Amino acid sequence: MNDKLVFLGLLYFVQGIPYGLQSSLLPVYLRGAGHSLTRIGFTKILYFPWVLKVLWAPLVDRIGTKRRWLVGTVSGLALTCLSSAALAPEAHIWGVAGTLLAMNTLASVQDIAVDGAAVGLLKGRGELGLGNTAQVVGYKAGSVFAGGGLLAVIDVAGWSWMFMLLTFVYAGVALFVWGAPVLDDETVKGQQADGSRRGGQGADAMRPWRVWRKLLAVPGTPWTVLYVLTYKLGEQGAVTMFPLFLLDHHMTARELGFWNGVIAMGFSICGSSLGGLLLAQFSIGALMRRVFVLRTVSMVFQSSLLTVLEPSPLMKGMAVLSMSVQHFLGGLITTLTFTTMMHCTQRAEESIQATHYSFLATLEVLGKLTFSALAGGVVDWFGFQVAFLFFLTLSAGTALHVWTATFTGALREHQLKEQPK
Repeated sequence: MNDKLVFLGLLYFVQGIPYGLQSSLLPVYLRGAGHSLTRIGFTKILYFPWVLKVLWAPLVDRIGTKRRWLVGTVSGLALTCLSSAALAPEAHIWGVAGTLLAMNTLASVQDIAVDGAAVGLLKGRGELGLGNTAQVVGYKAGSVFAGGGLLAVIDVAGWSWMFMLLTFVYAGVALFVWGAPVLDDETVKGQQADGSRRGGQGADAMRPWRVWRKLLAVPGTPWTVLYVLTYKLGEQGAVTMFPLFLLDHHMTARELGFWNGVIAMGFSICGSSLGGLLLAQFSIGALMRRVFVLRTVSMVFQSSLLTVLEPSPLMKGMAVLSMSVQHFLGGLITTLTFTTMMHCTQRAEESIQATHYSFLATLEVLGKLTFSALAGGVVDWFGFQVAFLFFLTLSAGTALHVWTATFTGALREHQLKEQPK
């Protein structure tokens, strides 16, 4: 079991590196170089391959082996980082954008392959729980490493040396995967054989509208679709823009890399881990009601800090506290959200459950990315204070949406308890 956890944790770790680079390191680096918040916000479009991964998932599932897909994608990430080491981001902004687009594309394909491997490797409820913990913690640890640790030393080491380090990391993981004995397990090979047998179920594939009708007919799906598209809107705006406000007025890039990229992300990992423990003790509806209200209160506190423009130790302390609380609640909400998505998917026919979950996961990414891309423009047009009032309104609206659903809609406790076994 330990071999499986190390294998999965390492792959999810390197999968989180592109997210950390783009969400934490790149915005601070570009802001320090004088780029507008609108341009920085539009870099979120580079995440778009994650929205499209549902289209090439069947290709990964039916052609080749999981080992070959994993070695190929991780090796491709190593080569991409090697080529990026020759770039100067101030002079080659489009080259940097191309690098991140390529990294997101390769990481999204890697995600499909490692998820497929995990399905074959993990047995029983105990292993599934530990495996999902390895996924969340590994991914966020990779994000912390890239977005916090590297940001803290980039002024000293420089762009080229940073990407050379990432090249060696990816190359080492590719060699590890190539020789990993856990992929020799027959259950992983069996997944591919099953995929070949399912190739005969092509009638619906030739009539995709039938599949969409089936997906939307699953009980709770319309509510869940609206929820996953909107639940992170206000939070994403605040999490993306508040560090840039601090960079403009209160912190250096190195300080921000440590406090936001390492400490706050550490709180996010704690929140995600706590979510799994709380779900074993309390109903998901009761948890979501309380956590969403707490998130709204934390955004009120964070918004109030925007009125302070003069640097001071007290302001720095309040800012770190605000970011830590926001990331902790965000990690907790993410765990609750993916559990809600799984509950909804369990109501679907077994033959479409995988497609149903991929559909919800794609919409979840789409909702976050769309607003993240627009948040910088909102701040540039209206200023931080008005923009954060808008973010707060969105967060309060989502809290109301969840609160209502726990009593009259898709999150009623008795509905979730009556899932098919």
